[in-house]
Amino acid sequence: MKEEILKLKKEKNAIILAHYYTRSEVQEIADFVGDSLALSQKAAETDADIILFAGVHFMAETAKILNPTKKVLIPDMEAKCSLADSCPDEDFEAFVKKHPGHTILSYINCSAKVKALSDIIVTSGNALRIVKSLPQDEKIVFAPDRNLGGYINRETGRQMVLWDGACHVHNDISEQDVEKLHELHPDALIIAHPECPENVLKHADFVGSTAAMLKYVSNSSQKEFVVITENGILYELRKKNPEKTFYALSESGEMCICANCHYMKFNTLENILSALQNEQPELLMDETLMDAARKPIEKMLSFK
Repeated sequence: MKEEILKLKKEKNAIILAHYYTRSEVQEIADFVGDSLALSQKAAETDADIILFAGVHFMAETAKILNPTKKVLIPDMEAKCSLADSCPDEDFEAFVKKHPGHTILSYINCSAKVKALSDIIVTSGNALRIVKSLPQDEKIVFAPDRNLGGYINRETGRQMVLWDGACHVHNDISEQDVEKLHELHPDALIIAHPECPENVLKHADFVGSTAAMLKYVSNSSQKEFVVITENGILYELRKKNPEKTFYALSESGEMCICANCHYMKFNTLENILSALQNEQPELLMDETLMDAARKPIEKMLSFK
């Protein structure tokens, strides 16, 4: 299957973009693997005729919004996102209307309609920097992740109004799980994603996006790490740092099997091959909606 995928990719001038949370065998055949920010940047600059997005639905939408004339394929249309689903566009529109005079910052993990209601899109990799760049007295609504928004509020002293949404993977990680795992590996540093709840993040030695965690580990002299995020990152961590040891909640036997996004795992070699063969399922979007959603994404990409 891998050989056939690589052959079809070349024949059809297709690019495969994959998120760090997908299966290891999917990451192996991707042209580019990254977090939401890097994938958005890659999608914006590609000259491929076909973009196959191995991720979840909102990511493929972002690629289509940035490349309206290109064919965007998603291996499984049911690969949704619990965080994006926690922010229905009609409810969010009503929420925005209740907060006039606010700048609307939306995390990229949201639907195209929510993006269209926003002023600036952010990712976990640039959200803190973008918020810090805005005037201290600027009123801000932050959606849809309350945990990421709360982390930014604590780091900046802001009082952004937070939409009450969350990622089921990160939000279900408990403080007790982290404490127990650290008891098993007391010499390990704890790295965590800012989508985790506050009582989990307070135990972390480092908090950052997926890409930031990868960079932190590579630059660290420490040899052991407790990883508090979706377990798909372990493939890249171990590939880049074979001499280091990583402990994750879902791999700890007696621990909970919680750090696993089943939507990301919907992407398989089988449906990627099928998508390339049939050029289906193709993501089609309304042009007016794409135009409206593109503006806040491009504003994000313009931040240096």
